[in-house]
Amino acid sequence: MELTNKQITVIFKALCDENRVQIFRLLQNGEKCACKLLEAMQCTQPTLSHHMKILCDSGLVVGRKEGKWMYYSISAEGTEVAVNALRELTKVSESGEC
Repeated sequence: MELTNKQITVIFKALCDENRVQIFRLLQNGEKCACKLLEAMQCTQPTLSHHMKILCDSGLVVGRKEGKWMYYSISAEGTEVAVNALRELTKVSESGEC
């Protein structure tokens, strides 16, 4: 599946912020409640929500609601799409044409 330039931009925008990279690293150990992410990030709830929206919109992270809490985890499908996008962008053409 070939992604549009817009779709690729959304994926990499999610990873171009130090806070979102930190969140992504926190999620490497498995699903986390938003309250645990909030503690680890030492930021306000609206700031965390902003970062989580960008990560979820990119497809790299998925959220699920349980009661009043949101739980987030890394999306295996989303990360595969991101890896393939990077591979596609960095592939050098053999033809040498413009």
